[in-house]
Amino acid sequence: MIDYVRDLASVHEATERFLSAAGALDDAAVTAPSRLPGWTRGHVMAHVARNADALVNVLAGRPMYATAEARDEDIEKGAGRSLAEHLADLRDSAERLRAQAAVPADWDRTITMRNGVTDKAARVPFRRWIELELHLVDLGVGYELRDLPEEFTGREIGFLAERWSTRPGIPAVTVVADDGRRWHTGGTAEGAPVTVSGPPADLLGWLAGRGDKGAALGTAGAPLPALPPL
Repeated sequence: MIDYVRDLASVHEATERFLSAAGALDDAAVTAPSRLPGWTRGHVMAHVARNADALVNVLAGRPMYATAEARDEDIEKGAGRSLAEHLADLRDSAERLRAQAAVPADWDRTITMRNGVTDKAARVPFRRWIELELHLVDLGVGYELRDLPEEFTGREIGFLAERWSTRPGIPAVTVVADDGRRWHTGGTAEGAPVTVSGPPADLLGWLAGRGDKGAALGTAGAPLPALPPL
């Protein structure tokens, strides 16, 4: 069972963490490159704000974004704002999402995400938690994959393992954390099964295309499977 109430509390905590880290920047730092290719920190913050509004749409039964082009245009348009404007937008959009999530609703209903992906409404808070945690790492302000909450790291590995299990071109992979936890993914491509092992933070970095993207992981001599971008 997905505990969406607990996840909403985690979203609130992650929002405050994101705002605190972003609030320590200045206008010049906002225009500096983030860890995402081609994006400044302003792009990341604009995306996080617009994602909150997109999830409001999802919970309200509307399309997540008007169009893919409109999504990209909104991020680009908002990227160059001052830090104060970004912080206000992040707070206001987070509050709109909180208010929408507080509306009585059937959390077991099926919702439609971007690109026609469907899921349970109860998973929307966790999806928002993902955005906040990973994009805080992307800001490059000292919050690293190893700093992510332990519960989040395990759940996100499982979430991404499930996601990659349906993508073509990925061999069968067993993901093994140093603490003994195991997940399975891939299996759509021919070839010998691969075991990828290492610290949870590094496993998450590989699955999410972040950090050193698997340089610290073990594969018993097999090539590390290439994963498509998120």
